[in-house]
Amino acid sequence: MRLGIQLGYSGEGFAAAVEEVVEHEAAGAEMVVVPEAYSFDAVSQLGYLAARTRRMTLASGVMQLYTRTPALTAMTAAGLDYVSGGRFSLGLGASGPQVIEGFHGVPYDAPLARTREVVEICRRVWRRETLVFEGEKYQIPLPVERGTGLGKPLKLINRPVRDRIPILLAAMGPRNVALAAEIAEGWQALFLAPRIASRVFAEPLAEGLARRRPDLGPLDVMVPVPFAVAEPDPALLDRHRAQLALYIGGMGARGRNFSNDLVRRYGYAREASRIQDLFLGGRRAEAVAAVPDDLVRETSLVGPADEIRDRLTEFAAAGVTTLLASPLAATRAERVKDVAELRHLMSQLPTS
Repeated sequence: MRLGIQLGYSGEGFAAAVEEVVEHEAAGAEMVVVPEAYSFDAVSQLGYLAARTRRMTLASGVMQLYTRTPALTAMTAAGLDYVSGGRFSLGLGASGPQVIEGFHGVPYDAPLARTREVVEICRRVWRRETLVFEGEKYQIPLPVERGTGLGKPLKLINRPVRDRIPILLAAMGPRNVALAAEIAEGWQALFLAPRIASRVFAEPLAEGLARRRPDLGPLDVMVPVPFAVAEPDPALLDRHRAQLALYIGGMGARGRNFSNDLVRRYGYAREASRIQDLFLGGRRAEAVAAVPDDLVRETSLVGPADEIRDRLTEFAAAGVTTLLASPLAATRAERVKDVAELRHLMSQLPTS
């Protein structure tokens, strides 16, 4: 199991965060993931991290496929792979209508079809093919009836460091998970509860893997988790509880909230409805308090070393191959120490 670090959205104290990432790399972390959502862009931060790190894989978590043209997405990924010496992985996702239509002003339509086409276009660009694409959602060059008629098929000027950059698709719903298992090098999961995961994800994963090309290799299953080597302390997980409430209650409208849907599939339908009602009703503190304790524990990794070792076994049994830790300890020294301890515990897991 690979150990990564998941950065936060706030963007506060970025210089200090980078210094800490460098220390995490020395402590054994093999990857750093930078989110985007509707925060600062991930690309500028990843470029800076490329200059400050030496071995870590750098990944977006995630670039939204509606907000850049497919060719720009491919160019950006190739550029980050170039400045990092071949260490970039393209985390890509559809996000949701609240962000795409509400912040970017772009219609949120056909996420599955668009994802499939963007992935294919990116791979053609990285192979330096002359880009001609006739898809359902993207036509390159632009057809005469939709433009000036002067578009010319082109290929990337530069020769990429790699002709296939790993693509990591963020997915929560069954069809998106199946698509990730079919066409991507990795699947970025969210709020994965290892003891429940097989019941929820086994069928879509099997469906996608049955259509997967052998040259893609094994699917990298990536899971972000709040993490600390510590005695159980509810206060330590307050931020995680608040994030669960935000995503379950407020990251989407009624009937179109992917995190709410996921928690329902986990068996928390009544709780998901209550959290959403409270959050959308402006009673956010009550929404946070309504998040079930066992859901908070299941989707985090906090406890003494022996307990964490057991939980790591559960994550491994659920198919997780990359753990993206968000260290929770109060001080930087403690967080770096915890990451080193986690790397040590992960090294003790049996290999298959």
